[in-house]
Amino acid sequence: MKTLVTLIFVLFIGIAAQAQDTTSETKVETIEMGIVTETVEEGISFENTTEVARLYKRSNSKVKKALSFTTKRNRAKLA
Repeated sequence: MKTLVTLIFVLFIGIAAQAQDTTSETKVETIEMGIVTETVEEGISFENTTEVARLYKRSNSKVKKALSFTTKRNRAKLA
């Protein structure tokens, strides 16, 4: 009985979904764009900026711990 009710419910939902009127056509406005034949080059300035990177000298630093983690599956197994 439960199977029959479920089957009827699924069929009812399927028929109701197909009965929706979704044939409304939407008009899309098109935009015409011309081809640009001239390009203007602006002066590009290259700045010499020196950036400093941190060097962690301590062996207990958080970055080194995060980069050197291992899992149990990474270890070699004895055969």
